[in-house]
Amino acid sequence: MKTHGCALRTTKNVLFVNLFLGLAFLLGFFHANSRNYLFQRSSAELLASPTPCQAKTNVMFLKTHKTASSTILNILFRFTERYELTAALPADQLFHLGYPERFVANFVEDFQSQGQNYNIMCNHLRFNPSEVHKVMAKNTFYFSILRNPIALLESSYVYYKNVAPAFSKSKDVNEYLESPLKYYHKEDYRKNIYAKNNMWFDFGYDNNAEDNENYIQSVLDETEENFHLILIADYFDESMILLKHTLCWDLDDVIYFKLNSRSNETVQALTPESKERVKKWCSLDWKLYLHFNQSFWRRIEETIGLEELEKEVNGLRMRQKELMETCLLGQEAVVKAHIKDKALLPFQSGSANILGYNLKQDLDNETLNKCQKMVMPELQYTSYLYSLQYPHKKGKPMKFPKLWSSSQKT
Repeated sequence: MKTHGCALRTTKNVLFVNLFLGLAFLLGFFHANSRNYLFQRSSAELLASPTPCQAKTNVMFLKTHKTASSTILNILFRFTERYELTAALPADQLFHLGYPERFVANFVEDFQSQGQNYNIMCNHLRFNPSEVHKVMAKNTFYFSILRNPIALLESSYVYYKNVAPAFSKSKDVNEYLESPLKYYHKEDYRKNIYAKNNMWFDFGYDNNAEDNENYIQSVLDETEENFHLILIADYFDESMILLKHTLCWDLDDVIYFKLNSRSNETVQALTPESKERVKKWCSLDWKLYLHFNQSFWRRIEETIGLEELEKEVNGLRMRQKELMETCLLGQEAVVKAHIKDKALLPFQSGSANILGYNLKQDLDNETLNKCQKMVMPELQYTSYLYSLQYPHKKGKPMKFPKLWSSSQKT
C-alpha cells in the first residue's frame, strides 16, 4: 500500500509539474503576442475603422533648432517606413539640406531624376518656399514648431557653446545676456545664427533685421500663408494631438520617446533679468512665438476643444507608458556614458550631455526592430533611411543599429 501511495503521489507531482509548465508556456506565449499586439493593433484598427477624413501622406516639416524637432523627425521617418513612402533626404554625405544656406532643390538626393515624387521632407534646412515647392507635391501639408525663446536661447547656448563665437567667448548664458553686443558681432553672423533670433533665421528671414512693426507683420502674414500649422514645443503632447487630428493620422503615428534631450545637470538657470533680456535681444523670435502660440490654442479650441484635448493627451501618455514598459530598460532615458549600444548614441555637442536609451534584451525580432526605430537618433535614422532608399549608393558616414536576434544574445 505504501508503494502504491508513493506512486500515486509521484503521478500527481508529475501532473502538477506538467500543468505548471504548460501554464508558464501559455503565459509566455500570450505575453510575447501581447507585446507584438502593442505595435500591431494601431495600424490594424486604422485600416478596419472608416475615418471621416483622408490621411495626409505628403508632408513638409520645417525642422527648427532646439525645439524638440528631432523627436518629430523620428515620428516622420517612422511614418515614412510604415506606409512605404519616400523621404527627400540630404544628398551625398550630408545630414542636413544645405543649412545654413537657403534651401535649393539640388540639396535633395536624386532630385533631378525624381522631381516632385517625394512624400516627406523633414531634415534641417533654411526655408526657401519656391525651391521647396520644386521638390514637394502641390497638395503637400506644411508645418513647423516653435519654442519659447527664453528656454530656446538657454538650450542653444549650452548645445552650441563651441560652435557660436558669441557663446564661446562668454562664461555662461547670463553673462552673455548682460551685454550680448560685447560677444555678438554681425560680421560673424553666419557662425552666430544660434545666438540671436534663430527661429526667424530658420524660416528664411534675416535674424539681424530691425524690429519694425510693419516688417514683422508682413513676415507673420507670409508665414501663415506658407504653413498650414505651427506647433508649440512647450506643449508638445498637445501639439501631437493637434497634428494627429489635422493630418488624420492614427495615435501610433504620433507616439514618441523624447529624443535629443539633455541631462538636467547641464541646464543653466536664467536670472529674471536675463529672461527679460531674451525678449529684447531675440525680439523677432519672441513676437513670432507670441503670435503662433495664440493661433495654436485658437486652433485647438476651434477643432478639438480643451476637454477632448485633455482626454486625448492622457491617452497618448498611457500609450507612451505602455511602449516604454515594452521597449526600455529602466523605462527612462540615460546619460551618454550609460548607453550600452553605441550605435544608439546621439550626437553630442557643446557642454550638453545628450540622453539616449537602452533597450530590453528579451525582445523578439519584430518588437526589437520597432523599439529600435523609436529610440534611433537623428543622424543614424537619416543614414539608415538613406541606405534603404539608395542601396546602390555610398552610405552616409554614420553607423546605424543592426537588428539582432534573441538567438545571438548571450
